[in-house]
Amino acid sequence: MDSRPADAAAPATLPPTVSSGSGPWAEPGAYPVARGVHRIPLPLPGDALKAVNVYAVEDGDRLALVDSGWHTPDSWDALGAALRSIGAEPGDVRTVLVTHIHHDHYGQAVRLRQEAGATVFLGAGEKRAMDTITDAALRDAANADRVLRLREAGAAELLPAVEEMMARAQHQGGRAVWEPPDVYANDGQHVELKDRLLSIVATPGHTAGHVSLLDPDARLFFAGDHVLPHITPSLGVEPFAGNGLSLVEFISSLSRVRPLDVERVLPAHGPDFSGLAERVDALLDHHATRLSHCIDSLRRGRTTAYEVAHDLPWTRRERRYEELDLGNRLMALTETIAHLELLVVQGTAEAREWDELRLYHLAAGSPGLPPLP
Repeated sequence: MDSRPADAAAPATLPPTVSSGSGPWAEPGAYPVARGVHRIPLPLPGDALKAVNVYAVEDGDRLALVDSGWHTPDSWDALGAALRSIGAEPGDVRTVLVTHIHHDHYGQAVRLRQEAGATVFLGAGEKRAMDTITDAALRDAANADRVLRLREAGAAELLPAVEEMMARAQHQGGRAVWEPPDVYANDGQHVELKDRLLSIVATPGHTAGHVSLLDPDARLFFAGDHVLPHITPSLGVEPFAGNGLSLVEFISSLSRVRPLDVERVLPAHGPDFSGLAERVDALLDHHATRLSHCIDSLRRGRTTAYEVAHDLPWTRRERRYEELDLGNRLMALTETIAHLELLVVQGTAEAREWDELRLYHLAAGSPGLPPLP
């Protein structure tokens, strides 16, 4: 699983950002972002995102980490070097709070448990994903279901390349130590550290069990991949074929966190920033524009998600679908399905099954795009 976004937010006005350090946000180091909190960028090999932010939070004479980084020697060495620069070691980590199950977030959590005795937390909504990864029978069933979903989307021509990719991934194994967490955390659950209380906030959408963390006293919001300063996250990239409602969940989660009284947003990719509500509004505007593009595509007679995906621009460079690599084409297709299914939920479009395909068309008399929450 890769958390690279297949799409990027439209160039809306961004909230004020701060560069934690003198160089670009992805440069190695440990950068103070609040009292007792350091941002540690860890490398992502071959990934356009360049780095993932891990946050080291003081917990008395120990540390809690928010996310853990990719499971590679370079990432482990970078984490150790960053912790030593603030007078700590990986062995000082008592708690790892993982925002979601993707490699760059869960990757080193189990190693920290093995080497430091850390307690690993993961959102309760990620249990299905973890079970799928760690159970061969469930994994095989999920792969078969994924093939059916590709056929349903009208993307059967991708199947040979996808099946080759799945076989290669199974042969190579995962890039994380896939063991269940110690705690599946529920929405509203509190994690008590020595000098602060963190609240689990369920924010599904990017994944089914994505969680964010709120420190209400310090007015900090550890956003994971839910709210990012420069891009919008991919939707529903799971080890199992989802129900297509990831955008419905994502928008609901955005609406939930918009009114939070926070001073700084601490994202998994990019610099920390202020202006949570403004950034949420920019993300909602982006998806409203994308929904409008989907409506235009349906008006032109496109009927499958695969056809609609070819009509949409992708990434900030507005690349054509066929210009994307296979992984990003699959993520773009997943996002297209999510947008079409939201139109169905809103009553703007209708869907029907025909000869293994799920076909979409605009609803009769539809007034157009309803406003997002």
